[in-house]
Amino acid sequence: MEQRTPTSGPVSNEIEGQIQQVRRSIRDCEMRFGREPDSVKLIAVSKRQPITAIRDAIVGGQYAFGENYLSEAKPKITATPDLNIEWHYIGAIQSNKTAEVAALFDWVHTVDRPKIAQRLNTQRNPALPPLNVCIQVNIGGEPTKLGVTPPDLPMLIDTISGLPQLALRGLMALPAPDPDFTQQRKAFALLRELALSHSVDLDHLSMGTSNDYSAAIAEGSTMVRIGTAIFGPRS
Repeated sequence: MEQRTPTSGPVSNEIEGQIQQVRRSIRDCEMRFGREPDSVKLIAVSKRQPITAIRDAIVGGQYAFGENYLSEAKPKITATPDLNIEWHYIGAIQSNKTAEVAALFDWVHTVDRPKIAQRLNTQRNPALPPLNVCIQVNIGGEPTKLGVTPPDLPMLIDTISGLPQLALRGLMALPAPDPDFTQQRKAFALLRELALSHSVDLDHLSMGTSNDYSAAIAEGSTMVRIGTAIFGPRS
């Protein structure tokens, strides 16, 4: 699905206004760090948000949404088939959930082991386009965080590259929070360097959230996952 660039105009709801503000900030970052215009895609993280909030975001031209929990995402997806939404799965994937993830989503950002990749491939309907996937990398070696370790990344890349119902598009990371901009950049630079170190063409870096997307864009992010800055604090 191609990225849509909404036209500016009167703001009809608060969420639409927040989306416009985030988009302006992203465009400013692209200019500041020498990125091509519109090279960064905004993924609106709609977990714990009602369908009404998603519809308000669509008024602002936002059609790419990220969900962390299958049980919460499924009713949203099945209730909005008319809206041509691009759905991104950005949560942990359990083996017993892969069939529904493969059926419902356009993108999965959190593939971190061969078993999950193989199940998604087997369970993706061949009548659908290949499922776009990013490999989640635990760049900080945090014991409580999911993601493949950098030394194991080449094996997982090779596995996914041989699966016909999956399209390997890039890498994803969620570094430990750090308020320092320079340290944020260092963490994201690690993922960029990993992507460049492999011969496979990886055209996306999924990195950057509401608190650090400027640093992520500076280091080459092509998809930022923004929730709080659009929808406000979650309950």
